[in-house]
Amino acid sequence: MTANNAEAAGGAAERRTLRIDGRRLRSERTKQLIIEAYLALAEENSPHVPTAAEIAQRAGYSVRSIFERFVDIRALQVAATDYALVQAAALAPLRDGDGDRRTRIRSQVEVRARTCERWLPLWRSLVVNQHESEELKRRVTISRERTVARLEQMYAPELSTLSDLERRQTLIVLEALTDVDSWERMRKHFDLSFDEASAVWRQAIDRLLPPTPPPNPA
Repeated sequence: MTANNAEAAGGAAERRTLRIDGRRLRSERTKQLIIEAYLALAEENSPHVPTAAEIAQRAGYSVRSIFERFVDIRALQVAATDYALVQAAALAPLRDGDGDRRTRIRSQVEVRARTCERWLPLWRSLVVNQHESEELKRRVTISRERTVARLEQMYAPELSTLSDLERRQTLIVLEALTDVDSWERMRKHFDLSFDEASAVWRQAIDRLLPPTPPPNPA
């Protein structure tokens, strides 16, 4: 093969690679837009699971485009839930973990409240429909485990004073207290404002936690 032929063949291969990469990027973009359409509809119509036709219309694609990327609507729901979990973690970084008791409670409640406010509709849909999919059920478990892990980090000084059993029981109550369902009841049933509901959580957590141990002497 001459140098010119080799160069031409290399150029053709590069163009094929670019075309393939371009199609892959477009496909991933389509997939992302479908997920975003699902989340928007879930937020509007929770706990109703959007139909393929509704999702396709919102996303601006055909129903066929959805099922080219997802086996069924449940698979799309799982993908959307995974996306939401990643977004929730990114928008709620752990902060003030070394602050005093009041600062830690205020910080943890603020982050948790905003997370619940943002993802309440999706969570409602997820909980209602989890019995139809083991994958959805596992996402519910993952979300709750992450909440417990954050509680353990934020209130480590107070929890360190408890026995293993007391620590576990306290974490169970803290997780239930700050569950999305708890937030929904305060906001929807009792008609509390965001600030009022946050204050309820802060007061309850402060009462529930054991006394903060004194700092270790230098």
